[in-house]
Amino acid sequence: MKENDTITAVKQWVETVIINLNLCPFAKKVYVNDQVRFAFSAAENEEDLLLHLHTELKLIEEDKSIKTTLLIHPFILNDFNAYNQFLAYADNLLEEMDLTGIYQIASFHPDYQFANTQVNDVENFTNRSPYPVLHIINEADVELAISTHPDIDSIPIRNEQLMRDLGPEKMQAILQACLA
Repeated sequence: MKENDTITAVKQWVETVIINLNLCPFAKKVYVNDQVRFAFSAAENEEDLLLHLHTELKLIEEDKSIKTTLLIHPFILNDFNAYNQFLAYADNLLEEMDLTGIYQIASFHPDYQFANTQVNDVENFTNRSPYPVLHIINEADVELAISTHPDIDSIPIRNEQLMRDLGPEKMQAILQACLA
């Protein structure tokens, strides 16, 4: 698996799914302004991934031109349950670095599954990505975006309806196309 191919697939996913389907109405602005960092991690164990996450958190803290980072880690946490459990370590790292309340880690995974859903429920596709991704988000940017959006509560409702309208087969095909 090549770094460039992996990053290209995730960029394609951001463009095709997140921006073009408008799953996140705030993504396009930072993407077109080149404020999204796509970082590839070759980590093969959780300790190395935490070290890479630590490095990315320091970088985003120091470089204010980066608004958000997608840390792509294709070699580890491919099992969604293991990935989901790892998120607690990511949150602990934020706490250890005194970054709780400043940054948050959003989660995207090829097998993402919300609580109280079935594996094949279409709403899971709102958080499915070509590879496992830890998304570092600046909470102040989130708060600003929320405060300027006319109806923030409508976003998840709209997204779930869109996923139902497209259906799981279409969404799976879109994800697969990102890997091509």
